[in-house]
Amino acid sequence: MQTTLVEKTIAQLSSEYGVHASQINAWKQQAREKLPELFGRPSGMDDHRREAEQDLPYQQMGRLQVEVDWLRKKSKALGLT
Repeated sequence: MQTTLVEKTIAQLSSEYGVHASQINAWKQQAREKLPELFGRPSGMDDHRREAEQDLPYQQMGRLQVEVDWLRKKSKALGLT
C-alpha cells in the first residue's frame, strides 16, 4: 500500500527526496504561517476598496438607466417613437 505525503514522517520524506529534515521543518513552519494569508482576504484590499469594487456594477447600471431615460425622452420629443 502506497502512503501519501501526509502519512510520512519527516525522516521518511528527508530520505526519499534527499532534503535535510531541518529544511522540511522550515518549509512546514513557513506553510503554517503563510497559508492562512494565501487563502484569506486578498492582501492590500481593505474593506472600503472592496465595497467600492462591489458597487461599481450598480453605478454603471445607474448611469446606463439615466442614459436610456434621456434617450426615450428625446426620442419622444423628436417624434421618433
